[in-house]
Amino acid sequence: MDAAYFNVRENGRVIQKANYSAIGVNLFGQREVLGMWIGDAESASYWARILDSMKSRGVEDVFLFAVDGLKGLPQAIQAVYPNSLIQRCIVHQLRNCFKLVPFKDRRAVARDMKPIYNAPTREAAELALDTFEGQWGKRYPGVIRLWRDNWAELSTYYDLPQELRKLIYTTNAIEAYNRGLRKYTKAKCIFSTEAALEKALYLAMKNITKKWTGKVQNWNTILNQLMVYYPDRILPGDLESI
Repeated sequence: MDAAYFNVRENGRVIQKANYSAIGVNLFGQREVLGMWIGDAESASYWARILDSMKSRGVEDVFLFAVDGLKGLPQAIQAVYPNSLIQRCIVHQLRNCFKLVPFKDRRAVARDMKPIYNAPTREAAELALDTFEGQWGKRYPGVIRLWRDNWAELSTYYDLPQELRKLIYTTNAIEAYNRGLRKYTKAKCIFSTEAALEKALYLAMKNITKKWTGKVQNWNTILNQLMVYYPDRILPGDLESI
C-alpha cells in the first residue's frame, strides 16, 4: 500500500491530492489492484477507512502487508485485519537512516548495516544490529533508534522462507506501479478537477495492469509455504481453480 501525489486545481488554486493505491497478490499468484482512492495528504486514518472499504468489498483475509514507515499505519491494519503480519519496507528504512548520516560515512554505514537485513535468521539479525550499534551507535544514535523503535515491523520477514521474504521485504512493486501512473499522466501537470485526475489514473491503471499476465516468480513454491504457515486460512475450495 502506498500513496502518490498529483496536482489538482481547486477553488482557484493548485493543491496536491494523494492517490492511495493497494496492490495484492491472490492465491493464483497474480497481482491485482485492489483499489484506488483520492484524498488529501497521506494519513493512517484515511488508510483505516480504505482498509474498511476493502474488507466490505470482499477482501476477507490478508496474510501479509508490505508498507512504508507511515506513522500509525500498522495500528490501522491491525484494527481491520488483526491476523495479518506487517513488514515495513527495508528500502524505506535504509533511506531514512541515510538522511541522518553525512555523505562521507554513508558507504561505510551501508556496508555495516547490510548484515542486519541480509541475516538468515532473526537471532542473527539481532546480533548484527547489536554489532552495528557498537560500531556506529555513539556517532549516529538516531540511526540506531530507527532500527530499535521499528524492529517489530522490520523483522517480520525473518520468520518466513526466502521466497516469501522477497515478496514483502520491500514496497518496490507498488512504487513501480506509482511510477507508471506518473508516466502515463505526465503530459498533464495540473488536473482541472479531482474527477479529471481520477479518470486519468483509472485509464493509466488499465494500461499498466494489462501487462500483468504472469504469476509471481516461484509462486508454486510460495503457495505451498503459505499452506504450511496458514493451514486454517487456505481452504481446499480456494485452490480448486488454480
